[in-house]
Amino acid sequence: MSLVTLSPLLRRALQADALISAVAGVVMSLGSSLLSDVLHLPQTLLLAAGLALFPWAACLLWMASKPAVPGAAVWTVIALNAVWIVDSAWVSMGGSYEPNLLGHAFIAAQALVVLVLAELEFMGLRRSGLQMA
Repeated sequence: MSLVTLSPLLRRALQADALISAVAGVVMSLGSSLLSDVLHLPQTLLLAAGLALFPWAACLLWMASKPAVPGAAVWTVIALNAVWIVDSAWVSMGGSYEPNLLGHAFIAAQALVVLVLAELEFMGLRRSGLQMA
């Protein structure tokens, strides 16, 4: 198991991911009823997604607080962010839900933010010296 010393970029990207995830978690979980009406998305979906972001944010903050972490852990963060993006596309276009235009915009905006965070984490990982195979 190879440990990676966190570059300043990787540490800040993980911290930003944690902060944004926690804020999104608060908005989506506490505002699930209102958001459901405004976005035409199921309240249970918004609530579940919002609640799932709290342990995610805690894990990211824990990782960001360490001087070094396993490279596989950072790859897992990047991969799970990619899963979030794919799932967002599925929710928006998959046919199981019928969000309105504002709902599609909400989904696209949060997916774009996650894409940027994943890219920053990838760049930070490279700056941390992990050799890509």
